[in-house]
Amino acid sequence: MAEKPKKPQKLRARLPRGLEDRGPAAIAATRRMVEKIREVYERYGFEPVETPAMEFTDALGKFLPDQDRPNEGVFSFQDDDEQWISLRYDLTAPLARYVAENFEALPKPYRSYRFGYVFRNEKPGPGRFRQFMQFDADTVGSASPAADAEMCMMAADTMEALGVPRGSYVVKVNNRKVLDGVRDALGIADDGQWLTVMRAIDKLDRLGISGVQQLLGEGRKDESGDFTKGAGLKPEDIALVVGAVEQGAELDARLRDSKIGQEGRDELDAIGKLVTASGYGSDRIKIDPSVVRGLEYYTGPVYEVELTLETKDEKGRPVRFGSVGGGGRYDGLVSRFRGEPVPATGFSIGVSRLQAALTMIGQLDTRAEFGPVVVTVFDRDRVADYQKMVAQLRDAKIRAELYLGNPKNMGNQLKYADRRNSPCVIIQGSDEKARGEVQIKDLIEGAKAAAAIASNQEWRETRPAQFSCGESDIVAKVREVLARHDVTWGI
Repeated sequence: MAEKPKKPQKLRARLPRGLEDRGPAAIAATRRMVEKIREVYERYGFEPVETPAMEFTDALGKFLPDQDRPNEGVFSFQDDDEQWISLRYDLTAPLARYVAENFEALPKPYRSYRFGYVFRNEKPGPGRFRQFMQFDADTVGSASPAADAEMCMMAADTMEALGVPRGSYVVKVNNRKVLDGVRDALGIADDGQWLTVMRAIDKLDRLGISGVQQLLGEGRKDESGDFTKGAGLKPEDIALVVGAVEQGAELDARLRDSKIGQEGRDELDAIGKLVTASGYGSDRIKIDPSVVRGLEYYTGPVYEVELTLETKDEKGRPVRFGSVGGGGRYDGLVSRFRGEPVPATGFSIGVSRLQAALTMIGQLDTRAEFGPVVVTVFDRDRVADYQKMVAQLRDAKIRAELYLGNPKNMGNQLKYADRRNSPCVIIQGSDEKARGEVQIKDLIEGAKAAAAIASNQEWRETRPAQFSCGESDIVAKVREVLARHDVTWGI
């Protein structure tokens, strides 16, 4: 007896970890947010540019802090010519390649902005994604501290444009040269040991001085019992590092002898004077010696935007958002391609992270946008008539669609319109057609009325939010419905 053919197995629909699907409401919220950021950036004189999501791997460089993985945090593949290509991990390294490739044609300084998704091959976790959106602005070709000061001022203005109240954010500024002076004073030659020191400093906000001291020394055991090996510094060297990153601490004598450290402090002083002269007080922009920034291509001033407010998540647990953006000076990045000094500085907003924060504090409208006006199909032999109505609405810049499902049940068509979040539907049966009319059903008003009406009988008798109009008045009457509810798309 012949064996029955096996039924093919269904493919299980599943999303890889570290990625997310996004629906219309989230996309609309991002669009509104990006538009506000763009307005600020353009007010500062920056112009748009786009670079591809993929670059040659050597063009991106090896600047990610996650050095423990074989592929160093990027997604890579070989092309037909056996050259390695990687998805971009940020928007700055691709810009450096673009500027170097088009150097002679671009005005200098070159001021540009760009936004888009970046990709990091890191271990995903809560709030840590492998794909996320950034919005950057950069000035290439200026070594002036005014360019760095401008980035900080723009970061502050952007936060307020997005609805973050003054006092609920701060732009922190430090200088990698100051940290290089610390390295000189300690005499650390090993890059791995210095990276451990930098990572320890970067955890000051989360772990406090005591935790940082442990990470600078032998190491630290966390609440779960996991042990993180430290930098192995001597007690007097730990004291020097802590003194260098604590606000208001007295400068160690060994640090005063560092030329590069003093250069960094002078640059910070210049930035401080510039932002103060422009009316940005320390409640908005302040010097903070504990700011490190993770990427290794920074060569001078570094900045970080931190949300200082606290709120609670859906389970009532306290949430502090921390950093939602940052940047700094990277004078060596374009120079890798040019073989000559090319100063550059830039700022990046983590759009995905900031959107989550703004949503939680109620500063971002996450309601779904209204869908199109739906023209229902009462008589399937008159689809051409209904399509003509749709065309009229579209010609008038009103979003509209014809119901394309099975028209047998009018109730299902209305349910569909509700799911589409349509502001209204248009109905025309044979009686209305004979009179040259249509019925317009205001679904927004109908939903309000439904909540107030006690019985189905009363609903049938009152038929709220539904009215007739002549075929020639469809556009005008739909516009009235949209205006009544502030539905302003496309009008």
